[in-house]
Amino acid sequence: MNARRRNPRRGVFGWTWRLLLMVLFWLAGVAAYITWVGQRDDARPADAIIVLGAAAYDAKPSPVFEERIRHGIDLYKRGLAPKLIFTGGYGGVGARFSESQVARRYALRQGVPDKAILIESLSRNTHDNLRQASLLMQQHQLHDVIVVSDPLHMARALRISKELGISAVGSPTPTSRFRTFATRWRFLLQEVYFFHRDRLPR
Repeated sequence: MNARRRNPRRGVFGWTWRLLLMVLFWLAGVAAYITWVGQRDDARPADAIIVLGAAAYDAKPSPVFEERIRHGIDLYKRGLAPKLIFTGGYGGVGARFSESQVARRYALRQGVPDKAILIESLSRNTHDNLRQASLLMQQHQLHDVIVVSDPLHMARALRISKELGISAVGSPTPTSRFRTFATRWRFLLQEVYFFHRDRLPR
């Protein structure tokens, strides 16, 4: 009788422990998937290159954004697409330039012709970046794109592209400003969180 009274408690503890292990394995799997996608460069000829926005300081791109812009320009100069689409709105109250305008100025200084550049200045996050880019694609009859972002951001960017009906492949920046273990770990945890949050009803 005593053994029977103890069993339910052990059973609950055992199932709780198993559930916790399953959650940890799942989260580890998601993190591994995000990392794996970020290591793949599937760049191939396309109609355009979408460079996802990031912070800008007045007329100067942040180090993270500069890496994305430089990689997008490199893909353009390699002849992989005839158009660059820079995304990103105004970062805060009083900002003189949108992120996409900062990127455009940077690209012009690097010898990219103005006619090869499209921008949108309304977006505030990754989903908006890609939604606004999709509208530009429709307006200019562009059908497939290369998406440029940081490696650990690439899985989410490609998933959102698919949800929006954008035919896209990813080309993560070959270098990243998220270099230290601490910054990469925080970025990865953030992306694991967004992986699940994005599945909730908007």
